[in-house]
Amino acid sequence: MPALLFDLDGTLLHSDPLHAKIFQEIFAARGQEIDEAFYTANIHGRENADIFGEFFPDEDAARLSDEKEATFRDRLGRREPTPGTTALLDRAHRAGWGIALVTNAPRLNAHAMLDAIGLVERFGTIVVGEECERGKPHPAPYRAAMEALGVASRDSVAFEDSRSGVASARAAGVFTVGLRSSLTHDQLCAAGADTTIADFTDTALDRILGRLEGATA
Repeated sequence: MPALLFDLDGTLLHSDPLHAKIFQEIFAARGQEIDEAFYTANIHGRENADIFGEFFPDEDAARLSDEKEATFRDRLGRREPTPGTTALLDRAHRAGWGIALVTNAPRLNAHAMLDAIGLVERFGTIVVGEECERGKPHPAPYRAAMEALGVASRDSVAFEDSRSGVASARAAGVFTVGLRSSLTHDQLCAAGADTTIADFTDTALDRILGRLEGATA
């Protein structure tokens, strides 16, 4: 049975501006001014342990990560999911396809974000990068999701918005669709995406899902 594998941040909701703002505050408190371009190039999609370990090697990366994510949850509030998300999940449910969330976000954040967009009940399988052998860009999170669903990579489609997420899905052998929420078509394809869409209302999605339905393009 086919499966749809979803990233969360930047894929199911446009959360990157909030993440960027909080990282800007953390860096500014330590005398470093960064902008959204720096965030996209050096932070977007990476695990906190790697980010803080690189830029603040003399501080406790775990403590910084906990503080950053607690701030994110406090400011999250109610959000709208990426356009077309609910319709796509309904389509997958009617077809009997597997659905999984594959994220580098901490589990507390994953549940908070799903709650913020009203989709907590839609994801029974949630794979968190820090709970795997390694997080994205390593393929371990996507391999764990497919194992949990009992599906093969050839029968799966992944939706990702970051370079590390695209790399993770492609390394696991999954057909990967890039969401152009923060990166361009060319940037996502350079990272390894097979194709890209603007959001889940994109007309290209029918052709992509035809891979799972046995339809011809």
